[in-house]
Amino acid sequence: MERGRIALAGVTTALVGFASSSAVVLTGLEAVGATRAQAASGLVALCLTQALGMLWLAQRTRMPVVLAWSTPGAALLATAAVPEGGWPAAVGAFLVAGVLIVLTALWPGLSRLVAAIPAPIAQAMLAGVLVGLCLAPVRGVVEDPFAVAPVILVWLVLMRLAPTWAAPAAFAVGLVILAIEAVVRGGADGPVLPVLEPMAPAFTWSAVLGLALPLYIVTMASQNVPGAAVLGSYGYRAPWRESMAVTGVGTVLGAPFGGHAINLAAITAALAASPDAHPDKAERWRAVRVAAVLYLVLAALATAITTLVGVAPVVLAAVAGVALIPTLASSLRAAMAEDGGRIAPAIAFVVAASGISILGIGAAFWALAAGLLAHAVLRRR
Repeated sequence: MERGRIALAGVTTALVGFASSSAVVLTGLEAVGATRAQAASGLVALCLTQALGMLWLAQRTRMPVVLAWSTPGAALLATAAVPEGGWPAAVGAFLVAGVLIVLTALWPGLSRLVAAIPAPIAQAMLAGVLVGLCLAPVRGVVEDPFAVAPVILVWLVLMRLAPTWAAPAAFAVGLVILAIEAVVRGGADGPVLPVLEPMAPAFTWSAVLGLALPLYIVTMASQNVPGAAVLGSYGYRAPWRESMAVTGVGTVLGAPFGGHAINLAAITAALAASPDAHPDKAERWRAVRVAAVLYLVLAALATAITTLVGVAPVVLAAVAGVALIPTLASSLRAAMAEDGGRIAPAIAFVVAASGISILGIGAAFWALAAGLLAHAVLRRR
């Protein structure tokens, strides 16, 4: 009986994590210059690195430490332009972000520096980034209502009945619609077996400032810090330095193959750490091991799924959009929570939502800069 609960918790953790945001990952990687095959390689790399990281951390710590790819980071990529230098420069930015995460483990001062960024400004930047993505279902239902409307309807019903499964159910419905489209069109064009495509990185200042730095900040502020807090809420002290080391090294290893970042899970962490997984908190780490094994299976299927979603990109965009609406809502709430200091976050939000690019550097960086400047000018002494 207890083994069954652990297995169910592990399977649920992996399926929810993969299905709720893999569409966002593919959208983000293609937005910064990846071909469909390179985006598929990135998804495979992310599944592999987080699976191996979970196996290591669970075995070492005997705690339910769940890892995930950076969904806010993928959303940030999805609204960015192809950087100067193209896909190789994006890969270089992923490497830099991974190195920064490793440095977070080695140098506590870097953690304090990130923590010094006011949370409302970081959340406002993320909300501004998400706005464009969350508009995709609205545009999609006008462009192709028969393909997109079922995705939205299933997501909305499940948000009422079982919110945890709303995004995965929308993803499943999207896959069914894509399969039908593929049959009607005579099949999908692309590989089925998993392939890792290495890319030599290039390093440009515009990609480092416009991609790597915002990617690192949103990954830390929106994933790693909340992930540690979720573990703490269930009575575990997160192995912070080892987790940062493992996720940083995993990001560095996955970057040449298109993996943008892995980190502590926030939402799915509760699925393995709660008493529903096992009444004995000392046994819940076994659910993470099950999830890691399932992620290895999903890595084998990732390329086939990527080929299928290429049949009708509007469906992929709609799935990604509805999956990010809860994140948009929580980011807006966090950004505007302080009654006396809403102007600086509002400035960061509108700059991020504008999608501007100055000197080849994307809106996320300028949103942080504008928000911090406004905060410095407007704060009360």
